[in-house]
Amino acid sequence: MSDRVFGGVGLALAVFYIWQATLIEESFIQDMVGPKMFPFIIGAVLGLSSLWFLLRPDPSPRWPGAGRLFEIGMAVAVMVAYTIMLPELGFVIATAIASAYLTWRLGTRPLQSVVAGVATSLGIYVVFRLILGLSLAKGPLGF
Repeated sequence: MSDRVFGGVGLALAVFYIWQATLIEESFIQDMVGPKMFPFIIGAVLGLSSLWFLLRPDPSPRWPGAGRLFEIGMAVAVMVAYTIMLPELGFVIATAIASAYLTWRLGTRPLQSVVAGVATSLGIYVVFRLILGLSLAKGPLGF
């Protein structure tokens, strides 16, 4: 039953996400792909994944304990805080903090988590900003 609920929520979210992507205004000067393609791809993958859970649910799902549910809740809270702080701190700093916390909770030592968070943030920045030329949130350091 829980897999079907999960699949239904995911499918509804995918439909909503694709619908919102159709509302993106496009400039008359743009590349062939356009700004809608990436959200469409994400929505399609989410929709197909959700259909799998609807059509082929686990016959005996096992729910995590209270401690693990708390960890999942904290990860969600970090991602919500990330989206709120992204415009204030900028991409590099906000991503480094969120990545460091999440890798720490996945089991790395605190110092390794900080290194992984900074490396992840800088690596994504290099790919998306410097190589692909995409605009990312600028922080107090100007990048």
